[in-house]
Amino acid sequence: MKFIVFVKASAATEAGRMPSDTLMADMGRFNEELALAGVLLAADGLHPSARGARIVYDGAERTVVDGPFTATTELVAGYWIIEVGSLQEAIEWMKKAPSPQEDGPGEVEIRQVFGAEDFGAAMTQQLRAQEERVRATLAAR
Repeated sequence: MKFIVFVKASAATEAGRMPSDTLMADMGRFNEELALAGVLLAADGLHPSARGARIVYDGAERTVVDGPFTATTELVAGYWIIEVGSLQEAIEWMKKAPSPQEDGPGEVEIRQVFGAEDFGAAMTQQLRAQEERVRATLAAR
């Protein structure tokens, strides 16, 4: 099972403040532990929302909204993508992670990523073949 773990933003991450050398080293060790265990698929930090944009879809209309965005607690400052056997295993791994915030309480959110098998009959042979082509293209990069 694949899971994405969202690191919630804080006032510091939204201000563009970089993590301390200590937090960078702690995160590096944790990421290496995940990688050596064969669990880590990807992990990155994100720039503040002031450097981003949102696109709002309403039928055929597209509206671009430039950052920064309000409600810091709803924003994402980084992520991990891990592959483990269960939600409980993902929780156990993330309990070992260093707190992602140095200026107060940190928070991560763990969400399972859909796999082709989760779509049942809606994932036709044609869609399955298309998905395999996309994955092959990505793997070739």
